[in-house]
Amino acid sequence: MAEFKLGKASDVTAGKGKLFTVNGKKLAVFKVGGKFYCISGLCTHVGGPLWDGILEKNIVTCPWHGGQFDVTTGKCLRGPPKQDETSYKIIEKNGELFVDL
Repeated sequence: MAEFKLGKASDVTAGKGKLFTVNGKKLAVFKVGGKFYCISGLCTHVGGPLWDGILEKNIVTCPWHGGQFDVTTGKCLRGPPKQDETSYKIIEKNGELFVDL
């Protein structure tokens, strides 16, 4: 695994997703309960932008077709997607966020 810098922790606000791109990979980062979580940014159904989805507690709803994922684990909770999202570890250091890919 390799650690990549995403940006400032203050760039991610509670209740909203934030898009980061690392090595061409779109990642959706969320802040839930004071902790940061990262999942693949594109819905496993047809590639909807999860960072633009509605976040309620730890559940993000894809804005395209309503699929739901737990942002803390990447688990698919409601279709039409049938596949979980990949979840990545976030590290916060001195106000900066890093992802372990």
